[in-house]
Amino acid sequence: MTPLLKVENVSKYYGNRLGCRDVSFELYPGEVLGIVGESGSGKSTLLNCLAGHLEPDTGEVVFDTRANGPKDTVTMSEPERRMLSRTDWAFVHQNPRDGLRMSVSAGGNVGERLMAVGARHYGNIRSTAIDWLDKVEINEDRTDDRPSEFSGGMQQRLQIARNLVTGPRLIFMDEPTGGLDVSVQARLLDLLRGLVRELGLSAIVVTHDLAVVRLLADRLMVMKDGHVIETGLTDQVLDDPQHGYTQLLVSSVLQV
Repeated sequence: MTPLLKVENVSKYYGNRLGCRDVSFELYPGEVLGIVGESGSGKSTLLNCLAGHLEPDTGEVVFDTRANGPKDTVTMSEPERRMLSRTDWAFVHQNPRDGLRMSVSAGGNVGERLMAVGARHYGNIRSTAIDWLDKVEINEDRTDDRPSEFSGGMQQRLQIARNLVTGPRLIFMDEPTGGLDVSVQARLLDLLRGLVRELGLSAIVVTHDLAVVRLLADRLMVMKDGHVIETGLTDQVLDDPQHGYTQLLVSSVLQV
C-alpha cells in the first residue's frame, strides 16, 4: 500500500535554535498518528512543517495526491499547496478563533470552505452546512449565529465542521482539546473519534495530553528537544515505554 504521507529527514531551525531534526515516518490511509512531548519538544514545529505553514530547512513531505500521485509538498507551488489545504488537507487549531471567521455566521463558516472549492448553489451550500453542523452536534437554530456567541467547545466543533465539509483525507490537529474543561474535552474527543472512524480519515494529532492519544491514535511518536526518541503502537508505548523520558511522561500522568 502506498503511504498517504511519507516524511523524510525533516529538519527546521530558528537561527541557531533547533525546532526539529531528521524526522522520518510514514502515515497510511485511515491511520491516526499521535505526537507527544513537553512544551519545546518540537512537536508543533514539526506539525507546521508537515501542514505547509512552515518551510523545513531540509527534508521531504510527500503526499499521495488524488490527481498526480505522490508529490513533495515542500517543493509544490504556493497555489498547489493552498488548494491541497482546502481539499485533501484540514487543520484544526488549538484556539478555534484561529481557524474561524468570527464575523461570519456558523453556517457561513462552513459554507465558505465549500465555496473555496467551487460550490455556488446557495441552497445546496446551506443544506450541506446545516448537515455538518448537525454532525458536530450544533443545532440548526444556531446556523445564523456568529462564533463569538458560542462557547469554546462549540467553537471547536464548528472549526471541525468547517474543516471536514470538503472531505479531506488528512487532518492535522494541534492540541485540539487544549484549554477546554474536562467534561467538554471528553465530549469533543468522543466526537472526533467517531468522525475519524466514520470517514476513514488519516490524522496527525499533536498534544501533551496522553489521554488524548490513548483515545485517538493508532501509533505514537514521542519527541524531546526536537528529536523523535520513541515510536510504536500507542498502547505499546504507553503501557511499556522504553525510553527514560517516555517513562517519566507516563509516570507523571499516573501520579496526578
